[in-house]
Amino acid sequence: MRKLIFSFIALFVIAAMAFTVIEPLAIGSLMPKADVKMQDVSGTLIAIQDVKKSNGVLVMFSCNTCPYVVKNQERTTTICNYADKMNVGVIIINSNETQRADVDSYQAMQAYAKEQKYSWNYVLDKNNEVADAFGANRTPECFLFDKGSRLVYHGAIDDNPSDDTKVTRQHLKEAITEVAAGKDVTVKETRSVGCGIKRKG
Repeated sequence: MRKLIFSFIALFVIAAMAFTVIEPLAIGSLMPKADVKMQDVSGTLIAIQDVKKSNGVLVMFSCNTCPYVVKNQERTTTICNYADKMNVGVIIINSNETQRADVDSYQAMQAYAKEQKYSWNYVLDKNNEVADAFGANRTPECFLFDKGSRLVYHGAIDDNPSDDTKVTRQHLKEAITEVAAGKDVTVKETRSVGCGIKRKG
């Protein structure tokens, strides 16, 4: 009986570790790991600072297979194109290290980017180094930085990731519009909904 209890305790501890939530970067923080080079699906090495534009940069943590990513892909494409139009750079980061031999392999990322016609950088976060520095926990999860590389918005694309017909506020679009106009972002944090990032170890 004692062995059975210890087995349950061990399983509980392992499960708790698998779903540990890392504290996200605080609003107003300077961008961490801005110069870390990550492999883009094009084969080149890219850092976040390399894609930053005059009004800042949008960093989105994503992947290839999370149902929320797949379901929201059209919204992702739309908001990334809008950011580009507003002179905000875009980089999408895949930090699912435990799935590199499978659905989130580099080759799978290349295929997904091609299928979705990505016109922005989609990079591999080795050993989830950047995700850990940002405190990113979900896919998709968005971090918007202003021209001074300060975090001005963190969270979801909009207020209804489950149903695009019921969206009442496009949080990220509003934040991009405000930061591009040099204004203070009205809604700075929202709750990201999606799959947990599959961290190494």
